[in-house]
Amino acid sequence: MTISATTPPTPRDRAVLALARDFLTGTVIGGAPATVIVGIIIGRTPLIVAGLVAPVVYALLYQLADAPRRAREAAVVPRTALAMIEGLRAGGSETGDIPVHFDLTVAPDDEPAFRVEISQGINLVNLPDYRPRDILVVQYPPDRPWKGRIVPQPTPDWEERAATAHLDSAPESTTVRAPAEGCASGAAALLGLLLAVAAVLFLFRADLFDEQPTAPQPAAAQPSVSSTWSSTTVTSMSGTVSLGPEQSFLDEGELRRAVNLLTKDKETHQAFTLVVQERLLSIASPPGAQFLQFDVDALPYERFPALVEEARTTLGIHSAPAWLLSVSRIGGDLTISVAVSGPEGTAMLEADGQGTVVRRTPVR
Repeated sequence: MTISATTPPTPRDRAVLALARDFLTGTVIGGAPATVIVGIIIGRTPLIVAGLVAPVVYALLYQLADAPRRAREAAVVPRTALAMIEGLRAGGSETGDIPVHFDLTVAPDDEPAFRVEISQGINLVNLPDYRPRDILVVQYPPDRPWKGRIVPQPTPDWEERAATAHLDSAPESTTVRAPAEGCASGAAALLGLLLAVAAVLFLFRADLFDEQPTAPQPAAAQPSVSSTWSSTTVTSMSGTVSLGPEQSFLDEGELRRAVNLLTKDKETHQAFTLVVQERLLSIASPPGAQFLQFDVDALPYERFPALVEEARTTLGIHSAPAWLLSVSRIGGDLTISVAVSGPEGTAMLEADGQGTVVRRTPVR
């Protein structure tokens, strides 16, 4: 009986699959928020729910499709070696473990030494134990040294070797880095994002642009609105505020003032979902499903800028990522989610109702 082995994908096949993945990711990043916002504006709860659920479903499908690659990588036996800290830089975090970027000289037993940069979460209490020129033990996949990890508790043999070893710095020319994605990845994601937004606007153009605008309120009844707000739309089930150029809802007090404007005439300040981008705020308050609604007055607005900044700087995306902050109780407890995207991919940070980070999903 002949046993046929599965042929691994060629580099060309992997490149095509990667571009397709980036295109789909951009489609979800653009289509999901656009669907939520359109659903809020025209008052259709199914669209809002679909826009919120689509990223979750896509993330699950992405994990399933990516399982064979992760299995292949997990089958690679990691290599253990001594390493010397050339430099380190700590990032920011709201938890006990903070991301630390290490510049290491790695000295395998049977190969020339090389330089590599890795990032690893280190408990704040243990951070003073890591100093330049210190010798430590690392493990790394031979084909992906930049995925290496510092071994906090090496075996006695390796611990003794690290205590007595002396290493010379490897030249920077030997630095090993992850392969660059190139501009094609970002272009594919951007194309998917633009096409998704255009498709949503085209499909619901009649509902969006044929609606008659409400009559303006008398001057005496006009709310005190910042001159930077370019447009405001309020209905019985939703509300949107758009900022002018060079403004952001991360500016101090701007988001809270906009939320107060959208909810000031309502009997209760309950919402089904709140979605914020750089210059666009949308709140949905459809009737029913009170158990999924939350009080917008109780949100930790002062934590939102820090959460967005942490998501943009600590999840592996470094090229001025776009961001989307959403608040909902669809999972039961109140969840504040910050999604960021850039040429490197998409990442997400989640916090509880007090603004404390509970989960990070860095870019892969």
